[in-house]
Amino acid sequence: MVVGYNHNIMYKGEVFHVQTEDSGINNPHIITLLYRGGNILASKKTSYADIVRMGNLNQIVEDLMKEQHKDMLRRLKNAEFDDRIGFTTANQPSPQPAPIVETPSNLEQAAATVQAEPEPPKPAQETPSQAAPAASDKKQSLDDIIFNFLSAGDDSH
Repeated sequence: MVVGYNHNIMYKGEVFHVQTEDSGINNPHIITLLYRGGNILASKKTSYADIVRMGNLNQIVEDLMKEQHKDMLRRLKNAEFDDRIGFTTANQPSPQPAPIVETPSNLEQAAATVQAEPEPPKPAQETPSQAAPAASDKKQSLDDIIFNFLSAGDDSH
């Protein structure tokens, strides 16, 4: 039994939580919930009672969970819940598309780049107390990178 997946995602300036759980072989279903502020906005429940005798059940359930979790993230990103949330085109900016991270190794590499990029060297004439902070390019947060990875629709993971 796979315990589950949990992600806090920033969408249109608010934090949403997506949670996917397996209820186990005695209650064979997968449930994914989308929360905002502790309130459930959407849910999806999938039974796998018809396949509980499969030899590779754990892998199949894990794959089903990943896909269902990614699907809920995609639906949020594609504005499917905006009316339910109270977002309208008039009062909310459209989210800016971000590059899609295609593989876990690229995701880890991008996260490391966001977290560990060295500061550019300071000019020789400045002392540390005089140096102004370097202007940094706008970088994606780790949440944005994960959100884009999970919602990309890449079925090979």
